[in-house]
Formats: sequence, structure tokens, C-alpha cells
Amino acid sequence: MKKAGTKNYDIRVLTRAEFELAIDWAAREGWNPGLGDADCFHAADPEGFLLGELDGEPVASISVVRYGDGFAFLGFYIVRPEYRGRGFGYTLWQSAMARMDDRVVGLDGVVDQQENYRRSGFELAHRNIRYEGRTGGARPDHPGLRPLADISFERLLAFDQEHFCVDRATFLDRWIRQPGCASLALEDNGSLKGYGVIRPCRNGYKIGPLFSRDGEVAEVLFRSLVSRAPEGTPVFLDVPETNRDAVALAERHDMSLQFETARMYRGATPALPLANIFGITSFELG
Repeated sequence: MKKAGTKNYDIRVLTRAEFELAIDWAAREGWNPGLGDADCFHAADPEGFLLGELDGEPVASISVVRYGDGFAFLGFYIVRPEYRGRGFGYTLWQSAMARMDDRVVGLDGVVDQQENYRRSGFELAHRNIRYEGRTGGARPDHPGLRPLADISFERLLAFDQEHFCVDRATFLDRWIRQPGCASLALEDNGSLKGYGVIRPCRNGYKIGPLFSRDGEVAEVLFRSLVSRAPEGTPVFLDVPETNRDAVALAERHDMSLQFETARMYRGATPALPLANIFGITSFELG
């Protein structure tokens, strides 16, 4: 039993069915979750999603999804508006962080909350920018394009780990096969040069991840992915601000800046190849 304010405040692990509540809260905050996110996210770490209940009523959520033995990513930090400013969120935050031991923990937070995160030991690594555009356009005719299912999962996992810093096999296996998504790879002379996923969301589609050895490969993958969704619907791409080629790709396709997040870490910042990250997977799980 936890206490916050003057009433009983319980913190416990969310069940898979209850996780839909956190997804709905995220949608109300304008985060536009994917239609298949719940299954993929929960499978990544079923013990990583926490709920704060005030006298049995859900009032707050948080996730700290653990990858391997040394890394985790924090997301879904939401307090219902009518319960904000009363300590329920911070109590939940403390409970979640206490479970992390000495792990490196990453997050994508709103920029104006950086100072609060810094007081909890997080330091800014870079900013991520969300761009919005429209689907459609001609599908590229490139001999190296192929469905991601044609690539062995072992090869894909090794490529993904180069760009994410840790093994996330359980999550990735579900992510690339979720209903309604398109998952593509580009090979050259038998070498995997990049891959990307586009998935349906409550509003339009999101591309993520989009990992590529260079801007030319990213361009081909991007155009191929957006051509596989219904023409004229919104499409979103989240790029590291430091990757100027990724920013240029978004602007070249008339995508407009929507908002930015602060990518922060508690502990050593992973040595990610940001120049090869043209679209992060999600703001919630990294």
C-alpha cells in the first residue's frame, strides 16, 4: 500500500486487458497510439506497466520496459487531469524507478519537463522531432526492396541491435507482424542496408523504426512505405534532430513539424548511430 496525499493509493502491475486504459489515456493526450501497440508493448515486458489507483479508481499510469539486463525505457507517464498536482504521479514515478536498480533508463519527455527529469538523474542526449505529412506517391522500383519477412529474423535482430543498443527480440517479432502494417527491407549484394515499418494509428499512420545505412536507402524505404498506406491519409515520422539527412528527408516530402521531445537518459548515454536513425520506433518504448 502506497500513500499520496491523505487517501489510500495503491500501485500495481497492469494486466494486459487493463493496458487498454493506458492506451486510451495516451490517445486523449494527443499521442496518437498505433492500433496494434497494446499487444506489442505489453509483450515486451508484461511486468513493466504500472497503475496508480486512488481508493480503487485508476488515476495514473507509467511504464518502464526492461530490455535485457541493463537497459529500460520509460513511457506512458500519465496522470488524469483532475488528479494532477497532488503527488499521485510522482509517487508512481518513484515506485517505477525503484524497480530499475542500476539500469540505464531512457525516455522521450516533453521539453518543458526537462528540469524535473534532471532532478531524477536524467540528462539530455538530443531532441526528437515529430513530422506530419501525407501518404501516397509512386512506389519506387528498386531491385533491393523486399518484404521484411524475406529476411531471416537473426539478421534483422542483429541489424536492429546496432541501432537500438540492446536485444529486443520479443518486441521486434510482434512489431513487424502487427495487423495492418507494412514491413520492408532493402538489400544490396546480400547485405542488409535498412528496414522500416509503417503501422496504422488512431489518426493515420506512423513510420518507425526507419533504420538505414545512408540517406539514399532511407529515401527509397520511406517512399515505399508511404505508398503502401491509403493515399492522402496523415503519416508521422519521428526523427532525431541531430540527423540532418533525416530532417531533410521529412522536409523534402513536405512534412511539417508538429512537436519535439527531449531524449534523456539516466546513466550512460548509449552510443547510438544517430546518423543512421531516420525514424525512431516509438516515443513510449524507444
